[in-house]
Amino acid sequence: MDFKQIVTIINQIAKERNIDSSKVLEAIEDSVATAYRKEYGERGEVIKAKINPDTGEAKFWQEKEVVDETLVRIVPEGVEDEVVEVKEEDLSEEPKLPRYNPERHMFLDEALKVKADVVLGDKLEFPLETKVDFGRIAAQSAKQVILQKFREAEKDAVFGEFHHKEGKIVSGIIHRFDRGNVYVDLGRISGVLFANETIPGEHYSANSRMRFYVITVQEDRRGQPEIVLSRSHPKFIAKLFEMEVPEIADGTVEIKAIAREAGSRTKIAVSSSVPGVDPIGSCVGQRGTRVMAVTNELGTEKIDIVEWSEEPEKFISASLSPAKVKEVEALPKHEAKVIVPEDQLSLAIGKGGQNVRLAAKLTGWKIDVRSEVNPEEVQEGGISDSESLTNNNLENEVVDSPEEGVLIPKTEEE
Repeated sequence: MDFKQIVTIINQIAKERNIDSSKVLEAIEDSVATAYRKEYGERGEVIKAKINPDTGEAKFWQEKEVVDETLVRIVPEGVEDEVVEVKEEDLSEEPKLPRYNPERHMFLDEALKVKADVVLGDKLEFPLETKVDFGRIAAQSAKQVILQKFREAEKDAVFGEFHHKEGKIVSGIIHRFDRGNVYVDLGRISGVLFANETIPGEHYSANSRMRFYVITVQEDRRGQPEIVLSRSHPKFIAKLFEMEVPEIADGTVEIKAIAREAGSRTKIAVSSSVPGVDPIGSCVGQRGTRVMAVTNELGTEKIDIVEWSEEPEKFISASLSPAKVKEVEALPKHEAKVIVPEDQLSLAIGKGGQNVRLAAKLTGWKIDVRSEVNPEEVQEGGISDSESLTNNNLENEVVDSPEEGVLIPKTEEE
């Protein structure tokens, strides 16, 4: 067995697969030590091996533990150890002492002759003659251990790499579909986009490159790494803005809350920690370039950007943008009654109640939209609950921009 050649191959494969070769080398040393014991050692011996990765030189030694003769059972040679049936009433007794084995144990008085400062529990090493010629079965066993350790080391490397990418955006190429799930080539491994994490109505074609949000890294049924991806997660929007808006990346502007109905509409609330920095303007960018970069990734999904506020009335008023709100009355139990002009009623409620529903999700308040003309009449679809999303505040009126799907702040001149 040419250890130098084996080490060279290991280092080359480890470099190509970006894994730690030392872990595989340790496994080889263990398998070689086991092969040595089977070919040249005695049953019960503890044999260790060490391979020099530079020269390929192998060293072998036997280990013996120093024990107290009063703490082991001495069974005469040639006599089988007695098998005792353990009864329920005997479970309270002290556990049976381990059997003394001269191939792996050494009494203290004998050990002191070998090493003067030895103490109980120490392990003494006795060098063995180096052997490189092993049988076919031992060599085959070592091969299987090497392959297994390569798979384990590669799996650990993938987990280590992608665990740092949880909650971040990755880019991948779609390569196959299975039972509604989309499998994405991420380079060293494939990610899975489950059917419930896709954007409704979005088309996925093979060999196309897209961005995805990494939800988690877990093991599949076979124990292999599985990267769970999403395009419908609300944080996907936040991470896209973080990539496009430097003020969000450096913390100057913060996304305080997101309410999303993937494929249709998203509302985000932003605030600035630096006086003089417009959080909405920072997200929109010059002529809407920044927000358009995000919407281009999402297709037809529209995005409302409003400013966050600690005042509930402003918070709720802004959440209903682009509708103009006449009055907001904050009620107990996080409920609010909102009065809007008659011509703004349908806009405030939205198609199928979507606008007021997203506003409730964004704010965490139960919102009841009423007409200014008939404030006592309950509007169909005009009441919506928060549905357990982040309870944050926002403020600012917005109007439709010339670019479809983008909402920008309305200036005083307008």
